[in-house]
Amino acid sequence: MGNTFGKIFRLTTFGESHGKAIGGIIDGCPAGLDIDFENIQKQLDRRKPGQSKITTQRKESDTVEFLSGIFEGVTTGTPIGFTIKNEDAKSKDYSHLKDTFRPSHADFTYQAKYGIRDYRGGGRSSARETANWVVAGAIAQQILNKIGVKITAYVSVVGSVKMNKCHKDMDLSQVDANVVRCPDTEIANKMISEIQKTQKEGATIGGEISAIATGVPAGWGEPVFDKLHADLGKEMLSINAVHGFKYGFGGVDIATSKGSEVNDVLLDESGKTKTNFSGGIQGGISNGNDIYCEVAFKPVATLMQKQNSIDADGNTVEIKGKGRHDACVVPRAVPIVESMMALTLADHYLRSKTNKI
Repeated sequence: MGNTFGKIFRLTTFGESHGKAIGGIIDGCPAGLDIDFENIQKQLDRRKPGQSKITTQRKESDTVEFLSGIFEGVTTGTPIGFTIKNEDAKSKDYSHLKDTFRPSHADFTYQAKYGIRDYRGGGRSSARETANWVVAGAIAQQILNKIGVKITAYVSVVGSVKMNKCHKDMDLSQVDANVVRCPDTEIANKMISEIQKTQKEGATIGGEISAIATGVPAGWGEPVFDKLHADLGKEMLSINAVHGFKYGFGGVDIATSKGSEVNDVLLDESGKTKTNFSGGIQGGISNGNDIYCEVAFKPVATLMQKQNSIDADGNTVEIKGKGRHDACVVPRAVPIVESMMALTLADHYLRSKTNKI
């Protein structure tokens, strides 16, 4: 039913935006992993609402409670169950949507699929669900830490404001130095101004997040249907409001280039290449270079402006957003993108261990 991700490192989630809690079960996590609980909470804090003036002001502590699979701080190899309580849900903000479909939301499609929907904050279609992914992603990253794989994501585009620098020319330790999570201070200030301007207009704006994984060895991924970049794309496109995925780095349009311009020439037996247009993946399998991708987010669909829509009977109605919403979701989505990359890579790492004698 689409609630489970992964083949070996598997995450199954549950919960709705305005239910009592959200949560999940992580299966396939190896035994003997020392869990850094502070790091997990740090990642949740980076995603949670109400963290700055440019995000939704819903107040959630997003405190995770582990129920099983961890004993004295160490994983036991059994399923890891966890929950996160919803503490600041204001369902009355959505009562006007009971029989109305919001433009560009999942309201109509959920009704079409199930014949019933939880209209409070979008129910299960809400980005509140992504907190579950951050918990599992933080644990996946701790697995990857053991073998020297590091994942970093940052905001590279907000609206018309774009950062045109290579990630290798930036200090990625500065990603969290500002509320928009762009490591270039000058560009970050322009992005913040763009978001604040959009907020005042009652409008919304989209953007892009770039993500890099370093230390990934050659040999992860499958050659046909579970290609590494295909799985990365699927998981990134599962994130709410994501509208596009691109992998590879080089600052050129691959589709309009010649092979002589974008082929990655091998330099040594480790797999190192002169360029990295392939984004660290060739034939669906990692080649030992940095894995690089870009994730595009559409503007948030809830507008504090009047729009036309229809109700459940097909009548034309006028609708305007109420409650607390992000004008731009991209800054809060950085830890989500990191988590989805970590989940994908951890799963393929564990799968790679079964491919050889």
